[in-house]
Amino acid sequence: MRNRTVLVWIALAAASLGCTLTPAALPLAPTIPPAPGGPASAPATLVPTAVLPPGGFDPTTLAELYTRVNPGVVTVFIYLGAPHNSSVPAAQGTGFVIDPEGHIVTNQHVIEGAEKIEVDFPAGLKAWADLVGTDPDSDLALLKVEAPPEVIVPLTLGDSDAVRVGDLVVAIGNPFGLSGTMTLGVISAIGRTLDSERSAPGGDSFFAAGDILQTDAALNPGNSGGPLLNLAGEVVGVNRAIRTETFTVSGDAASSGVGFAIPINIVRRVVPSLIQSGHYDYPYLGITSLSDEAWTLTTLEALGLPPDATGAYVTCVTPGGPAEKAGVTGAGRCNTAELSSGGDLITAIDGSRIRNFPDLMAYLIRHTQVGQDVVLTVQRQGQEVQVHLTIGARP
Repeated sequence: MRNRTVLVWIALAAASLGCTLTPAALPLAPTIPPAPGGPASAPATLVPTAVLPPGGFDPTTLAELYTRVNPGVVTVFIYLGAPHNSSVPAAQGTGFVIDPEGHIVTNQHVIEGAEKIEVDFPAGLKAWADLVGTDPDSDLALLKVEAPPEVIVPLTLGDSDAVRVGDLVVAIGNPFGLSGTMTLGVISAIGRTLDSERSAPGGDSFFAAGDILQTDAALNPGNSGGPLLNLAGEVVGVNRAIRTETFTVSGDAASSGVGFAIPINIVRRVVPSLIQSGHYDYPYLGITSLSDEAWTLTTLEALGLPPDATGAYVTCVTPGGPAEKAGVTGAGRCNTAELSSGGDLITAIDGSRIRNFPDLMAYLIRHTQVGQDVVLTVQRQGQEVQVHLTIGARP
């Protein structure tokens, strides 16, 4: 199994929660509603988000939520082929049931390289799972099991577009193999980006996964693929990774209070395609951009931009991609950390303001699909230019 447990992020690390490794010696309804505002054949049906009572937060809500939701949260074990011992699990993560047909969502990196996949339900049943499909761009995988109806407890999917910084959330999963563990925290930021699980053309970098939720609910290895829920018991995210500088004696990343979850509205878009074809085509522009960490006053001065400039600065345009065909201008410095002036600064898409690259990623994921025509507003050599572009599919 490919080892990408730690992704270096400037001086810190973003660690995949993925799997808890075990020593070799140890033994929705059928149709998921689409994302609000996205391409749809039917309107989304959502349960209202929980509202705190006038007297404040009632802790008993958590106990009731856990009792209701935990039966739908499963442990996912993977077995590897030769030369590994195929008689015992090699790693484990978390997943959750999404419909009465037995479909289960987890992370792609949890099941990567698996020869067999076992799913253990809180009710005690163990079952082999079939892999329906994966989406390495968002790090999602869809499994399916055959099990008695009384064991299949689908969780309700919420609306991640309605999530706000400060909202209380809970995570349920299997950190370090401790099944059925619940932790409490808040949404600490929205619209983050992470590397996807798939290399961009050339193999020197990874595509970006955008619109990521950040939380301080404790997440640890083994939580990957589990649900992040609001106080109504609705899933608003799929726990994926943590950012940390702390590691256990066994080398596992340890929680530092900065965790990341895939927003559930991405799941709404991806899962129907995985059921139908086994894959999902992500919207694609074919550009690279400066990160938030690099957007400093020093950078603005080096690029000849005003100190209040905002947007997604195009450092590189992929040859033959949608952006190049539309005439987007890059700074011409691909695969290098050196700054170069002359690139387009994308400030809006279809009239929606873009403050940074994560904003652009979030808009593409939420509001566009392959083949859709959009209009980019760019600042080019001090002039505002409208660029008409047709969204492509990631190669």
